[in-house]
Amino acid sequence: NGELIVHVIQLVGGILVAVAPEYISYVIFRLIVGSTTSGVFLVAYVIALEMVGPKKRLVAGVGCQLFFTTGYIMTGGFAYFITDWRKLQIALTIPSFAFLFYWWFIPESARWLLTKGKVEEAKDLLHKASKENGMEIPRDTIDCLLNDSIESKLSCEQASLFDLFRYPNLRRKSILLFFNWLVNSGTYYGLSWNASNLGGNDYINFVVLGLVEVPAYTFLIFTLDRWGRKIILCGCMIVSGVALLLTMAVPQDNTTAIVTLAMIGKLAITSSYGAIYIFTAEQFPTVVRNVGLGACSTFARIGGIIAPYINHLALIWTPFPLVIFGTSALLGGMASMMLPETLDKKLPETIRDGELFGKKDTWKSKKEKKRQQIQQLDVQQLNDVESIKPLKALENGVHDSKQNG
Repeated sequence: NGELIVHVIQLVGGILVAVAPEYISYVIFRLIVGSTTSGVFLVAYVIALEMVGPKKRLVAGVGCQLFFTTGYIMTGGFAYFITDWRKLQIALTIPSFAFLFYWWFIPESARWLLTKGKVEEAKDLLHKASKENGMEIPRDTIDCLLNDSIESKLSCEQASLFDLFRYPNLRRKSILLFFNWLVNSGTYYGLSWNASNLGGNDYINFVVLGLVEVPAYTFLIFTLDRWGRKIILCGCMIVSGVALLLTMAVPQDNTTAIVTLAMIGKLAITSSYGAIYIFTAEQFPTVVRNVGLGACSTFARIGGIIAPYINHLALIWTPFPLVIFGTSALLGGMASMMLPETLDKKLPETIRDGELFGKKDTWKSKKEKKRQQIQQLDVQQLNDVESIKPLKALENGVHDSKQNG
């Protein structure tokens, strides 16, 4: 129901933007649309991930991203044929009405229902899902399967955004994710809106920048479950950063080389942006997954707000925006190395699960573990020495007695 309400607000806001009589009302209505867009996408994304098991999360997540890319490419086509911005706004809003005709077919997340204490609804949902999948599971079996986790979920207190900062490991992971979302979004949208600075036809550049996202997401399908989330996120951000920084070495009149490097940067940052959605959803516990993703999306929107102003720096020096995006992508890639891997891991459910998840993977805990191992080794060696002393004394006593005898 929450998704439906937000979607309706977005639709109404989209139409009002198109008929806004002056600038102030346009800004207000545009703010309404912008504030709902991320919520609509993120809630759908979380539901998609929580409806499937670990082996299918990649397909669900990348599938959502591919539909996003389809809309991105279509925007370029719409803008080419519809030159009036008001008509263009209406044309981009109308397809969203389709959601009103199928929203009731979308089931709620069973994980979320359990964390909210709606146990019977969760059982009904799982029973219905098993029936539709051709492997109907009796209600008694579902009860037995859920009994181990129901009590722990019901005993959990309601979590909020503040819980992400209340515990050290969750706080560290959250800050790293916030920074990575800001960088990914800023670089992604900065490159998407930098079509005019690349030379050539703006519409063609825009569409091509969208088309490179298809191989970017295809790459994720074949690698994310093989190599892991962290190495893909880190590697793609570094590749994007290097490609964008290389534009400094290209003569400004060499449009082909600049566009090629920008496309490589866009392809790599798209892969990392797709990876960070799945990676983030698997980092946060169920009780705050929507809240955590929403907070990350807020930082992503900050990156999107800053991106156009960075693009304006091309007036000072043409490669300047690409250099800034490249540098930030490199920093983001290095920062992501401090996050724990989530591949094939059970999704954390509670705040305690989220705090413990990846805690032993941190540099500090590894150092502490090594220190404890050294201490244990020292104690063992000391015990060995202490145990040898009586044997030596006994051996000396036997030797003395033989000599006296």
